[in-house]
Parts: sequence; structure tokens; C-alpha cells
Amino acid sequence: MRSHNSKIKTALMYALLSGIALVTLFPLLWLVGTALKSPTENIFQSPPQLLPAQPTLENFVTVWQTNPFGQYMLNSTLIAVLTVCINLLFCALAAYPLARLSFPGRDWIFIAIVTTIMIPFQIVMIPLYILTVQMGLRNSYLGVIFPSLASAFGIFLLRQAFLGVPKELEEAARMDGSSELGLWWNIMLPAIRPAIVTLAIFVFIGAWSDFLWPLIVIQDENLYTLPLGVAKLAGTFSLDWRLVAAGSVISIAPVMLLFLFLQRYIVPTDTGSGVKG
Repeated sequence: MRSHNSKIKTALMYALLSGIALVTLFPLLWLVGTALKSPTENIFQSPPQLLPAQPTLENFVTVWQTNPFGQYMLNSTLIAVLTVCINLLFCALAAYPLARLSFPGRDWIFIAIVTTIMIPFQIVMIPLYILTVQMGLRNSYLGVIFPSLASAFGIFLLRQAFLGVPKELEEAARMDGSSELGLWWNIMLPAIRPAIVTLAIFVFIGAWSDFLWPLIVIQDENLYTLPLGVAKLAGTFSLDWRLVAAGSVISIAPVMLLFLFLQRYIVPTDTGSGVKG
């Protein structure tokens, strides 16, 4: 009887999870289906038809040939990669002393940093823009990257990861004569690799999909990112949703592939496995 009830609970759980997954994936499926539909198909029919009757790649070809999507993708890639590298470096350098070193005011500094997470970006957007213009970074890659050089969330995440590293690893490295920077680079960073990969994915997705800040600081279309390029499609094609959907699929495909490739690294590791009893 208990086994029968367990099977029923398992079936109900799978049914619930399947329903949640379907609701979550429905907009994406509709987007891909719309991008593959021919001009003769109705994209707003009820009930919606996810699978096109006559799939075609014509929409992707039209979008790619009539707009510099290759340049947009290059711009987005450069901005996202540079943002990830700089953000990880600064956040890791800031999080390490907040987690492993003792100095006056350490906890208050950490509290002040974490408090800034609650401040909406729209509040600091104007001061950031004025500062960007005064520094001569407007209409440049660095101007787009500037607000994301470091993040309070990244410092918080890496600090918590550093706190989980066993002290035995740190003590062993100090006994071997390791410097503070060498300890940070050779021991601490490898020990928190899952947290670093997780932060890298979050930062990459945020930089890749950001629309508001690039729209403000970029006027040169040669520097447009993919979100700006997709927004431009609406005016170019008078709201032909098939072409807009094709451009949207092109813009989100790299992020999805990156997540599928890196998700196996987002697994907690036993940082104490290298410590002998």
C-alpha cells in the first residue's frame, strides 16, 4: 500500500513539474515556431499553433542579409566577455579579504556593499550616465561595460563561497610559504569554481541581454548590441513578427548554448577532499 501511494505521489510530482515546464517554455516555443513560419501562415490564430505547417528558414536569411547581425553579435560577444572577465576579477579580489582576512570595519563594509543590491538601477542610471560622459566613455565598448565592472551580488556570492573553503587548505598553503596573492590564485579560486562559473553565467546573460544602458550610451549603429538590433527590426519591417521573432531567436541562441555547455560545472564540489586527516 505504501509503495502504491509513493508511486501516485511521484506521478503527481512529475505531472506538476511537467505542467510548470510547459508554461515556462511556451513563450520560447511560440517564438521559435513564429520564426519558422512562412508568410502565408497566421501567427495569431486561436488556439496558437506552435509547429509551423511549412517550416522555413527564410525569415532568418532575410534578417541576416538585410541587417548587420554579424556585427551586432560581435559587439555583444566582446561586451559580454569583457564584462565577465573584469567583473569576476574585481568581485573575487573584493570578496576574498571580506571573507578570509581580518581588519577594522570589515563587516560594516560588507553590509554597505550588500545594501546597494536593494537600490534600483534606474536611480543610479543618471549619475552613471553623467560620469560616463565626463570620462569620455560614451559611444564605446567601455562605456557599456562601465556599470558592470563589479557587482554587489557578485561580491556577496563569492564571499559566501570563500567562507566555505576549509581553513586547513589555507593553513597548508601558508606553511608552504605561499603569498597572499598566491593563496588567492592557487588555492581559493579553484576551490570555489562552481560559484565562479555561476556568477560568470549570470553576468554574461545580464550583459548579453541588457537593453536600457546600451540604448542610452550608444548612438553609433556599428556599436549596436543584439538587443538593440532586434529592437531596430520592429521599425525596419513594420512589425513583421516573423522577422522580429527570427532576430530574437538569433539573439538568445548563444546564451542558451552557453548555459547548456556550462551547467555541468554548476555543481557543488567538496573543497575539503584535498585535506588529509
